[in-house]
Amino acid sequence: AAVLVISPAVPSSAHHGWGSYDSRNPVTVAGKILTSKYENPHVTLTVQAKDKVWTVTLAPTSRMQNRGALPALVPVGKDITAFGYPSIAEKDAMRAERITVEGKSIEMR
Repeated sequence: AAVLVISPAVPSSAHHGWGSYDSRNPVTVAGKILTSKYENPHVTLTVQAKDKVWTVTLAPTSRMQNRGALPALVPVGKDITAFGYPSIAEKDAMRAERITVEGKSIEMR
C-alpha cells in the first residue's frame, strides 16, 4: 500500500540557509551601530563602517541570551566589530561569527 504524505507549504522567507554566505572570504566590519533589531529569527544590526553601511546578521535571540549578549550589548550608538562572512545574495550584508563590543567578544555559533 502506498502512503501519501502531504506537508504544508513552508514560506521561503521563514528561514534562510547559510549557503548564501562566502566562508572563503571572511570580512571584518567595524563601526557604530545605526539600527538594532533584537528579535527572531536572528538579531540584525546595521553598522556604519568606514566606507559603507553593512547589514550584520547575528545569532538567534536565545543563543545571544545564553552567551550573555543581551539587548543592552548591541544598542544603537555603540561601536562594534563583527568578523564573519559576506553575503553572496545581498549587497553589503554579512553573517557574523564573532562580535566584539566594549572589549567583550561573543561567539555567534
